Amino acid sequence: MRFLVVDDSATMRRIIVNSLDRIGYNDVVEADDGASALAKFAEGGISFIITDWNMPQMSGLDFARNVRSRADGATIPILMVTTRSAREDILAAVEAGVNNYVLKPFTPPVLKEKIDAVLSVAAAA
Repeated sequence: MRFLVVDDSATMRRIIVNSLDRIGYNDVVEADDGASALAKFAEGGISFIITDWNMPQMSGLDFARNVRSRADGATIPILMVTTRSAREDILAAVEAGVNNYVLKPFTPPVLKEKIDAVLSVAAAA
């Protein structure tokens, strides 16, 4: 399974990549904003997206909307990892097509739990 990790913070990308590695996922592509992530997604082969919300160029919310508007992105799992915890923000993310939501800071077990939850719903669909 190939992950696309999108965050403008190189440190946060490294934390997510290391967390993924600790839970058994080591095929990862990185992008530093939504615009560059769309280009990497268009190259193909991405199975799961983990994206931040607040980024320059294109926010994670706009990135999710763009992915969902594509035929090859209509069903790809999207997990948003962000500091935004307001109920309205979570609802906006769901409306944009995000499958689940993780608040920063997080631990590898929490990330695994959210990924597993998204994958189990996708498998049932």
